[in-house]
Amino acid sequence: MPEAAALELDGVDIRYGSVTAVRELTLRVGRSEIVGLIGPNGAGKSTTLHAIMGLLPVHQGEIRLNGQPLRRRSAESIARAGIALVPEGRRIFGDFTVEENLRLGLAARRRAYMGDPLAPAFELFPILQEFRRRQAGVLSGGQQQQLAIGRALVSRPDILLLDEPSLGLAPLAVDGIFKAFTEIRELGTTILLIEQRAQRTVALANRTHVLVGGELRMTLGPGDAENTQKIIAAYLAT
Repeated sequence: MPEAAALELDGVDIRYGSVTAVRELTLRVGRSEIVGLIGPNGAGKSTTLHAIMGLLPVHQGEIRLNGQPLRRRSAESIARAGIALVPEGRRIFGDFTVEENLRLGLAARRRAYMGDPLAPAFELFPILQEFRRRQAGVLSGGQQQQLAIGRALVSRPDILLLDEPSLGLAPLAVDGIFKAFTEIRELGTTILLIEQRAQRTVALANRTHVLVGGELRMTLGPGDAENTQKIIAAYLAT
């Protein structure tokens, strides 16, 4: 039998009241893959991540982690099972120090590890170790995003969900964040990435799904990166 996907959505419908925000979404994220999810505002991208985390109910279909269903599990249980979300807007605590923010991520850690529990964040983003005693609110936007990612990583997740991580960042900070995604993948962590930077996402990811109006409309590979916008526009015009 083929190996189970790290994360799998099978015919998932997500509703807000009587309104279907995501319809019959099926996708697979293999272990140590980066899979992108792009599309216009209101397409259902963030809704999908929130449903995976148990923050929104699934009306129909199933979400599986390593072959095990998640649909009726609590958000806390899902986090402890090995999924971490880096939300849009970072949502760090500006009055807390960098270290205090990072330690919040330890609550979802599944087991004890030898050494510094914050090492996953400090090894990927050394600036966080340098600034560990500083208030998070004085960091630059790029550093705050590193902190948000680091906070998720200290729980040592199997799967990292990223919601618009480059939003509002300067170009140099964006470069650093995308480089970090590659390093995270090389360490064996699976990534599901929502991004506004379609071309960069297509170039980075193993594959990228295009979500429009709550439905998966097409899938692109790294070879499509140079012509991403033209391909999407041509497809949607048909």
